[in-house]
Amino acid sequence: MSARRDTPPPAVAPQPPVDEGPKITRTDCDRCGTQVAGIDGRYACGVCGWVNHWSEGHRPLPTAEADVDCPGRPGAAAQRDR
Repeated sequence: MSARRDTPPPAVAPQPPVDEGPKITRTDCDRCGTQVAGIDGRYACGVCGWVNHWSEGHRPLPTAEADVDCPGRPGAAAQRDR
């Protein structure tokens, strides 16, 4: 005989979307045609020196405050000294 449950099961909170992190992407150099790889659509060609504009990336760049090595961030020196 199974026990009857009169109370509803606890509500499950919705999970925030998982940040998948940066992705390695590839394209052909606009200047010389060499295949180049970059992070999130930001490229630099090691053959001819071509670099695409930072705004052409696939997502916004992080702010300086999000950088763990940012000199102005509180506690940054303590993290570096570990």
